[in-house]
Amino acid sequence: MPRVTPQSELDQLVALIAAQPDGLGIEAIQSQSKSLTRRTLQRRLALLVAEGRIRMLGEARAVRYVRVTQVLISAPSPLGSVQVLAEVYVPTSPQGEEIKAYVRQPRAMRPPVGYRLTFLEQYHPNHTAYLPQGLRDQLHAMGTARAQHSRAGTFARDILNRLLIDLSWASSQLEGNTYSRLDTERLIEFGQAAEGKNALETQMILNHKQAIEYLVLDPAHAQVTPDCIVALHAFLSDGLMANPTAVGRLRCRAVEIGGSVYLPVALPQRLEELFGIVIQMAAEIDDPFEQAFFLMVHLPYLQPFEDVNKRVSRLVANIPLIRHNLCPLSFIDVPQQAYVDAMIGVYELNRIELLRDVFVWAYERSCQQYVAVKQNLVPPDIFRLRYRQTLSDVVAAIVQNDEAATNATVNARLPSTVAAPDKAHFTQLVLQEFAALHPGNAVRFGIRPLVFAAWKEKHRVAG
Repeated sequence: MPRVTPQSELDQLVALIAAQPDGLGIEAIQSQSKSLTRRTLQRRLALLVAEGRIRMLGEARAVRYVRVTQVLISAPSPLGSVQVLAEVYVPTSPQGEEIKAYVRQPRAMRPPVGYRLTFLEQYHPNHTAYLPQGLRDQLHAMGTARAQHSRAGTFARDILNRLLIDLSWASSQLEGNTYSRLDTERLIEFGQAAEGKNALETQMILNHKQAIEYLVLDPAHAQVTPDCIVALHAFLSDGLMANPTAVGRLRCRAVEIGGSVYLPVALPQRLEELFGIVIQMAAEIDDPFEQAFFLMVHLPYLQPFEDVNKRVSRLVANIPLIRHNLCPLSFIDVPQQAYVDAMIGVYELNRIELLRDVFVWAYERSCQQYVAVKQNLVPPDIFRLRYRQTLSDVVAAIVQNDEAATNATVNARLPSTVAAPDKAHFTQLVLQEFAALHPGNAVRFGIRPLVFAAWKEKHRVAG
């Protein structure tokens, strides 16, 4: 009869993992659990994953284990209020609970499945609906911006600074990235990489930033087309692929899904054909929310790229929202386990109800963030955004070279990256920065307070 693992031993393993917020790899765990053989340790980790007490992040040798986030909630009892532990999750429908229960079973209890063409064939654009009409009406009511009659992308551009941080952070976090939101803000705003973080995590955040700017700063890019989706993959996967030639290219080999028994299409010719069909079907869908959700379902299900498929789908889901001037979807605060469970439900059961629960909750959360934010924000200066780094370089150079802030000085330092029609506006923008510069905000340009004070003492700001 097999030996039953004492609960205390499992608790000790969870405590060991919980002591490291960023998680531990199996090598690190074994080094602190020398009494266990590797095989025994693997079985216990698998059991804890199945029980939902820990979760796996990453794939292959990069796998690490982290404790599932839990919160204390108060519950009434005959003896008074008691506190119990609950997993952070999204509100779930009965159908979503069924999917959750299935995918939480150990992998050994779930039969392997391949790509089912019938799942795609059963969908008919503008006749089939993953999101019922009433739900779509509710989403439209939540996401419609005051600038709904403005040109495409206006709403997303108005909140671009906030969106760059939130979507880059939240989407990366769903992939196991350990950057905090504050770390992400510092990286995006000031280019400061967080200490102690893996370089790949930094790269992932910066890749998101570039991909979001690609969609938002020029709405002509935001199209449901194969070219746009491949371009987004190129941005998001840059520097992260084991095979550099796989960046921005449909895959040519079979792949597996970590934590799932689903086996995607392996034949490259078949994959390319299905990719074209999925994008064509998506492009035919009229309702922006139905279109967004269809892409969130079928792009990861097809797995057209060697990696980064879910990240691509999350940004692609924003294309119809940008084009219809709706509040974007940032995935802020979405629990990673809920999203993973929902995607496995699509992969293995071809059921979308749990992912729909996640999608609706995530969109409501995004709207709460951005509709309120937009009411209090001064619209960003797109010109300033375009030349943000160049502006910073010119201001810093003038101070560090102990020069006066005048038209002549700025013009002499204008780099070739400033287009000829923009030079006059750029010069005025630099002088405006100097007019508002003081020791407290000079740090934005990499200028130390003492250096700025010495420069200020010597020079007068030009009017």
